Amino acid sequence: MTLRLALLGATGSIGRAALEVVRHHPDRLSVTTLAAQGRKPEALAALARETGARLVAVTDPAAAAALARALPGGVEVAVGAEGLIAAATHPEVDRVVAAVVGAAGLPPVHAALAAGKGVALANKESMVVAGPLLNALAAASGAEIVPVDSEHSALHQALRGGRPAEVRQLLLTASGGPFLRRDAASFDAIRVEEALAHPTWSMGAKITIDSATLVNKGLELIEAAHLFAIPPERIGVVVHPQSIVHSFVEFIDGSLLAQLSVNDMIFPVQYALAYPERWENTFPRLDPAALGTLEFLPLDRARFPAVELARSALAAGQSAPAVLNAANEEAVHAFLDRRIRFPAIVETVRRVLERHDPAPVGSLEAALAWDAWGRARAREALAALAP
Repeated sequence: MTLRLALLGATGSIGRAALEVVRHHPDRLSVTTLAAQGRKPEALAALARETGARLVAVTDPAAAAALARALPGGVEVAVGAEGLIAAATHPEVDRVVAAVVGAAGLPPVHAALAAGKGVALANKESMVVAGPLLNALAAASGAEIVPVDSEHSALHQALRGGRPAEVRQLLLTASGGPFLRRDAASFDAIRVEEALAHPTWSMGAKITIDSATLVNKGLELIEAAHLFAIPPERIGVVVHPQSIVHSFVEFIDGSLLAQLSVNDMIFPVQYALAYPERWENTFPRLDPAALGTLEFLPLDRARFPAVELARSALAAGQSAPAVLNAANEEAVHAFLDRRIRFPAIVETVRRVLERHDPAPVGSLEAALAWDAWGRARAREALAALAP
């Protein structure tokens, strides 16, 4: 039986990896719907022609007309947030690859789970903003969430090696980004181009900046807690510059299980689409003999305070992670627009969280309202921090 997919974020790095997996397994996978921002309508139309997609959604209404002209006849065009939901809930879709960047990816993930469709989750922000809500929805509908982030995919795989009661802790690995060894006193002078030069991964701008501040690792800590029902004090972070070991699970007997692979997103994407099976492929293999030395370092909390900031938000619970994520998204955009300096990203998040009193997130509307609150407070903080 062919698994029919919705690819949300089809032209981004995860979307490209997912399409490569589809091309590799044409007997197992097909694409029913595509969704993207719409900045590349010709590329999106080309993907629709290649995959035979029935519906293509763009979040940018201005791109819809150009897309419609480029698409083959009979392909439906959907627009805006409603278009993402239409792509995710199409009746002929079995599984949704959720790779829209940021909190904008939450409504289609919520809609897909409500419709009982499995989700291959690359949009970590959805789980950060509304993890308990999404878990409850998945349990009610019978839908399954399988993570695509390389770290959470590694944990998902390693956790198959024991029972939940046997797990002592989860250890997320972090590359340390481009500033692992840079003098922290010079962080104020970091240029956008430097922050976008990730040493081991090729990713979109937002997640690359998050990796430079290590906010990304804080978001992953929150996501791991919700995905695997592990309290924050039992989730650690270790720096691993080579990005070959993607995470560890430590069991109560002292054994550690790790997952290793070439640092390419085709591996966690295929795992999420094949689960609970494993499919053979001809993707590049990891040669242990050629690895040389693998380096592991403790996290420098003074240099990278974002991880503990996220841990505190997770411990506070309720709306705090949603507010943290919203403030970070606004701050990252401001840095990319060259309106603030690099250290102001995490400082903005800290200031917004200090003004926040956590409250319940019992619905999608509540989650989105707290996201909006966090963005508004972040814009106020950014105005004060601008040079």
